[in-house]
Amino acid sequence: MKILAIETSCDETAIAVLRAEKTKSGVEFEILSDQVSSQVTIHAPFGGVVPNLAKREHIKNLPILLKRTLREAKLPLGSFASKLVDAVAVTYGPGLEPALWTGINFARDLAKKWLVPLVPVNHLEGHIYSALMTKPIFLISKSGIFPMLTLIVSGGHTELVLSKNHLQYKILGETLDDAVGEAFDKVARMLKLGYPGGPLISKLAKKGDARAINFPRPMIYSKDLNFSFSGLKTSVLYYLREHPPAGGKFSKADMAASFEKAVVDVLIRKTLKAAEQYKPRTIALGGGVAANDKLREELQKKFPNIILPEKRFTGDNAAMIAVPGYYRFLKKKFAKAGGPKATGNLRLSKI
Repeated sequence: MKILAIETSCDETAIAVLRAEKTKSGVEFEILSDQVSSQVTIHAPFGGVVPNLAKREHIKNLPILLKRTLREAKLPLGSFASKLVDAVAVTYGPGLEPALWTGINFARDLAKKWLVPLVPVNHLEGHIYSALMTKPIFLISKSGIFPMLTLIVSGGHTELVLSKNHLQYKILGETLDDAVGEAFDKVARMLKLGYPGGPLISKLAKKGDARAINFPRPMIYSKDLNFSFSGLKTSVLYYLREHPPAGGKFSKADMAASFEKAVVDVLIRKTLKAAEQYKPRTIALGGGVAANDKLREELQKKFPNIILPEKRFTGDNAAMIAVPGYYRFLKKKFAKAGGPKATGNLRLSKI
């Protein structure tokens, strides 16, 4: 079967088509097309994503990306695609509601036009499955994966999730305030580096000394598996006040490296603790911050067999929505009449 997926939870407009075929070993997926249009240059002057601007760009980009996607996937335009596409999957949360609604409405109209089921997908499910998308053609085995522990790190989310099987999730720990990506963005803003902050801090940190500043590691030794990054961000702010750049008393590179090290230390410690408690068969990483080289390097030291997503799949994309969309299709988890409701704070199901 072929499934077309749409992702518009934030500032990337994305459409993909994947082929899925059951085999003796599991399910073989092939990415026939994966189109992403970024809005970074539009939101950069504001230091963050402006929901209504994101909505406007999604409305403009979706028809264009659809044509590109169908063309690359060698599917016909118009109603004839209904003979070759078996379902339409769409992100319905979490995310920015104005942005989510554009994708939902577009997907609903396509599904109605093509007379195929509309499958709602949780955005965080996509990040969980993204680590398994290793090649343009990849196999997800029907055995040997679960239970799987995934560290999700992105601009809006920081979670440790245990998947006992497909579509069965238990949240083991999550951030109580700022997400990792949000903390990176705010610190980058303090250092006047620009937006998005994660890649800029990571690049600068490679030139600095991570031992230069001993920033706190919030909740690193707490009994639970939750995170907190607001206090670390505040520590950076106080350090800047006490060491003004004009005095030349600190290096931005050292600050970036020290901040990044503090974040990574917490993430590693909590993941180790979760692995010791739940003894997963597989450990994976997902989300935009999964592109961070320091985090990937340190995780591999602790977990040599960890599954790391290709960097092109760490950011928001529609291919990662199509995969859980397939498993939801198998269980007939279709949207009701009128389509799913956009849900900004949607959580993964608990078991």
